[in-house]
Amino acid sequence: MAERLKILIIDDSIIFRNAIASALSGENDIEVTGTAHNGARGIELIKLKPPDLVTCDVEMPVMDGLATLKAIQEYNAAHPDLPDIGVIMVSSVTTKGAEVTINALEYGAFDFVTKPDGKNSQENTAYLRRQLLVKIRLFALRRSAAAQRKKAQASSLAAQLPPPPSRATPASVPAGQIKAVIIGVSTGGPRALSAIMPELSNTIELPIFIVQHMPPTFTQSLAESLNNKCRHQVIEGRHNDIVDNGWAYIAPGGRHMLVRKNTLGQVMTTINDQPPENGCRPSVDVLFRSAAAAYGGDVVAIILTGMGNDGTKSLGPLKRAGAYVIAQDEATSVVWGMPGSAVASGQVDDVLPLDKIPTAVGRLTGKR
Repeated sequence: MAERLKILIIDDSIIFRNAIASALSGENDIEVTGTAHNGARGIELIKLKPPDLVTCDVEMPVMDGLATLKAIQEYNAAHPDLPDIGVIMVSSVTTKGAEVTINALEYGAFDFVTKPDGKNSQENTAYLRRQLLVKIRLFALRRSAAAQRKKAQASSLAAQLPPPPSRATPASVPAGQIKAVIIGVSTGGPRALSAIMPELSNTIELPIFIVQHMPPTFTQSLAESLNNKCRHQVIEGRHNDIVDNGWAYIAPGGRHMLVRKNTLGQVMTTINDQPPENGCRPSVDVLFRSAAAAYGGDVVAIILTGMGNDGTKSLGPLKRAGAYVIAQDEATSVVWGMPGSAVASGQVDDVLPLDKIPTAVGRLTGKR
């Protein structure tokens, strides 16, 4: 039997500590090893008996969620011989909660869940169970894959095997004819976007469209955070906005964003509430399909870290139109679900580490 994943719960509310513990009870692969009423006490428990993963409330007295996350990251850095402790933030659906959560995700939290507001404790526990179990098991898979890669790298070094050759970026689109960049991302997205968007914004003037799987309120906070880091003006997409160079548009949480041409030939953003696709709203496939119709092949499509396969189905229309497709590599992805699915489809032109993507886009647009 595989070793159970050890979970520490940090929350200033005894109601939510108990709700999360109840939501995780009875699972053969998960063990709640402790609870703490604030971040400071949580760090004390971590030092006594390190867990594998922490669920951490965003808003707490004494030491809030972001400060606790940073302290955990410092602990990880100070113990390189141990597997990193992961963190899932537990956030209220408020502007302040969303802002702190986005900061936490950019700083390296694995993922987040929102606090439920059901009519009774059973309903709230069921919600937490649905949300947490999939993310916890995803973290366990990622941790196992990271350990396997580390072992394989050590074996390669021991055998003195040369590293695999780097891949060139052959442009399937004439340089200078790209008119937009479209990005799909999910789990691990805020950190990935905060890493590449500033450089991408400095490299190109083209409009950038982003679908990040997130609920309402959180995408607005993400847009504001990225706007403070980028030369592009980054906003939540709005209905019937005329698209312009130097702007980046993030699909609003819980709604689809598309692009289309109006009667004057201008590209516009469209926001709607059509049913989810791939269980997602906003959906990457919805944006990508619309981009294939509005721009033809004059786009670079990028699939970044994320769970599931959203974005894969729409790569066919993009490739038939002549678009260029980049997927983030497994080693730099928090979850290699979406990019891995895209690669498996055979519709990806290049697979790159996260930090190499802006340079590749620059080459394709004639800027590098």
